[in-house]
Amino acid sequence: MTKFTGTASRSVLTSFLVFGMASGVVLAEDLSKYRDFQLGTDLATITKQTGASPSQIKVVDRRPAFIQELAWRPQSLGSSSKPDSVQEVIFTFYNGELFRIVVNYDRYETEGLTTGDIVGAISATYGMAAKPPALENTPLGPYGDLEEVLARWQDSQFRLDLVRSSSRGSFTLIGVVKRLEGPAQAAILEAQRLDDQEAPQRDAARIASEEEAAKVKLEKARLVNKPKFQP
Repeated sequence: MTKFTGTASRSVLTSFLVFGMASGVVLAEDLSKYRDFQLGTDLATITKQTGASPSQIKVVDRRPAFIQELAWRPQSLGSSSKPDSVQEVIFTFYNGELFRIVVNYDRYETEGLTTGDIVGAISATYGMAAKPPALENTPLGPYGDLEEVLARWQDSQFRLDLVRSSSRGSFTLIGVVKRLEGPAQAAILEAQRLDDQEAPQRDAARIASEEEAAKVKLEKARLVNKPKFQP
């Protein structure tokens, strides 16, 4: 075997070990949890775990399903001086059940790290990763930018995707409950459709309310100023 052939063989072996290129569902550890947070858990439990207050819970949609979000910054808890690689975790709930966890890594704490570094660290917890098919490498992100799916961990119930934003260049880990993902996405799209459909009526009502408030304000000023007016 030539030196070139040996080097190429080692490269292929390394790629296989990092990404688990075998087709189908890869063997993995417990994919239902991220740190101490369990996918499928109710909102009250996650709120208690993060120490969040009710005012921090954001209502995304109320119909046709109740969609809520809670943002949490790990470094805001505890007295440890050790920096956390995670900048923010966003928990999304479908009718009170945690169906998605979005882990946004701090770009400065991960600066210089390669995809292999990130995948290797995550694989230490979740087992061997699989590189998804090429067609899944560029889904549209929530802000309109493209997100490249770098690696995937999944079983019959849960899926974790490591993605990287085309605009920000930062890493994000997204965990979902498969059985809830479809209904939740459909509900979010339907809520957007309903909002767009009712926008003209909502805008007209807002304008009418503002005009009425302006009239009331002028009338109050008139009652105050009329008696004391001197020509």
